[in-house]
Amino acid sequence: MADPARAKKIADRIKVLVAETLEYRVKDERLGFITITDVRVTGDLQNASVFYTVFGGEAERAETALALESAKGKLRSAVGKGIGIRLTPTLEFIPDALPDGAAHLEDLLLTAKQQDAAVAAARAGATYAGDADPYKKPVDDNADEADEVEAGAGAGADADAQSDHGSKDDVAGA
Repeated sequence: MADPARAKKIADRIKVLVAETLEYRVKDERLGFITITDVRVTGDLQNASVFYTVFGGEAERAETALALESAKGKLRSAVGKGIGIRLTPTLEFIPDALPDGAAHLEDLLLTAKQQDAAVAAARAGATYAGDADPYKKPVDDNADEADEVEAGAGAGADADAQSDHGSKDDVAGA
């Protein structure tokens, strides 16, 4: 089994080589607008899975899959020359499901946004079923009396402060 770091480097190199070969050397009319998204190499470096996406509909994807299968030998030869290891890995082309998953998530987010807008519209015209504050608060008569006592104590303290200032002035003047 090869070192995982070496397998990763070989996978990255295979990705570049396949992409360059598809762009410059493979001349097939069926080959659509293709992007090589990822390459995974087995631990023994014997097999490589090449993931790709195609811009377009189902017909373009099917045609591109056929073009890749017919160009598999040319691509494997280019990979063998480019990576320079003893055994050239076999290539398996797999359509990448990532764009489909992303489109599905976008659809789900759009649905959630529409439902949020519907809830906000319903909330805009809504009124409370009862009082705005549904919790009953106990009426405390002692709290009103305590407020009056504090107000009176505060006024008396101000008067004491003024009388203290007057006595200090008298002492300072003497």
